[in-house]
Amino acid sequence: MNKTTTLVTARCLASSVLGLSWSASLLANEEFIVLASTTSTENSGLFEAIIPTFTNATGIDVRVIAVGTGQAFEIARRGDADSLLVHDTASEEQFVADGYASERLDVMYNDFVIVGPSDDPANISSSANVAEAFAHIAQSGSPFASRGDDSGTHRAELRLWKDAEVTPQGAWYRELGSGMGPTLNTAAGMNAYTFTDRATWVAFKNPQDLTLLFEGDNALFNQYGSLLLSEQQYPHLKHDLAAQWHQWLVSEEGQQAIADFTVNGQPLFFPNAQSSSNPP
Repeated sequence: MNKTTTLVTARCLASSVLGLSWSASLLANEEFIVLASTTSTENSGLFEAIIPTFTNATGIDVRVIAVGTGQAFEIARRGDADSLLVHDTASEEQFVADGYASERLDVMYNDFVIVGPSDDPANISSSANVAEAFAHIAQSGSPFASRGDDSGTHRAELRLWKDAEVTPQGAWYRELGSGMGPTLNTAAGMNAYTFTDRATWVAFKNPQDLTLLFEGDNALFNQYGSLLLSEQQYPHLKHDLAAQWHQWLVSEEGQQAIADFTVNGQPLFFPNAQSSSNPP
């Protein structure tokens, strides 16, 4: 190897090392939080739409772990997430009471719906209320696909079976242990009824013979809340950055970003600045 080649090689190596050092420096200086949240907010495309607006305003990225609400609580309880956005108000309030979070804020809402085969073998579309619709499904023995994953949606579904005075069990009731998107895919393949948040249903691209059959009962109201985790309980978390996300969600800019998010022209979440008590 001649002197010229040696010099060029040395310069290339030096440049590569500097480049790697610069990239590492950028990564080290990047500000981000880890958010434990629900599959419905992720599957619907909401985060993909609103997080860039937050990042542009603050310089903070939000990295989402999308799981069922029960799993999201567990991740936060272990101190493995900086922030929490879920949809089970009673459990959220208990989470604060137990000292895991210092504050809970209403952020947005939508509603749950029941979808099923277009021929509606259980005739739920004529039901007077959602409890009656659930009772009709059980009485007919029509297949029902349940998330079965301790998500906010699954918890709401179980409350409604209880209201209907039904213990869901037997061959007709399939507990899948999966997120909302995969549950809808399974229901479509089985031609079964299922209980879903409206946002994931509207964004769902594989309905096959499924159609929306029951909606509009006040019992189907679906509230989402943001929780600010406790500094005393979790001193290692990025509380200053998480607080900016928490407050941005309920700020005028954050609420507008939520309101602006639509799929096929249809809004999927309604900011609480519009209302905090009535379903859409």
